Amino acid sequence: MNASNVSDQVDPGLRSALLDTMRAMGDARLNVGTAGNASVRLPADADADAAHATARMLITPSGVPAERCRPEDMAVAEADGSYHGPLAPSSEWQLHRDIYAAFPAAGAVLHAHSPFATALACQRVEIPPFHYMIARFGGSTIRCAAYATFGTQALSDATVAALQDRSACLLANHGMVVYGRDLAHALALAIEFETLCEQYWRTLQLGVPVLLTEAEMAEVIERFRWYGRARS
Repeated sequence: MNASNVSDQVDPGLRSALLDTMRAMGDARLNVGTAGNASVRLPADADADAAHATARMLITPSGVPAERCRPEDMAVAEADGSYHGPLAPSSEWQLHRDIYAAFPAAGAVLHAHSPFATALACQRVEIPPFHYMIARFGGSTIRCAAYATFGTQALSDATVAALQDRSACLLANHGMVVYGRDLAHALALAIEFETLCEQYWRTLQLGVPVLLTEAEMAEVIERFRWYGRARS
């Protein structure tokens, strides 16, 4: 579907911010070539029903390197799979849609094939509490979603399950997914997540890491509830 009147209603600044985020993912070595994708939640269409209103987004296009994209190439994707714009949305649009529908706190979603996260994902490992910063993503571990073919509803379902009470997960034999409150937050979390994956990978080269206890992680998780916020 190509409906320029709908597409033109999107703030040009948001289009540029999404493209800038995708390019920043490449600069941070989270993605290479056409790998990975990013999206940002859009306000609901006034005529949309509740199910569709929760998952309307602006998303990077399918199969086009970020350096060749223009802001106007970012696609407006609806929850039913229809889209507006000159290029089709990312093949992972369902994954993004279902994250927005499942997690109201998600304002932006990033998916990457970053080197260290992907290496761990290919081992299908859950990242344990080897470092307290694991709690940054909502729990004492970071899960690995079950394998499913890219661009399928099965992958989306597995990802949403792995993200329960978390803001990041690995995708088996695939990569990683992170969501944040906005594009800048999601990008910062994705870079932080890849750094943790690298640290865990390097730690494994030395042997089995010493893990933090449940009590120690519970204390860190509680501290992260107010981290970066003013306290009364």
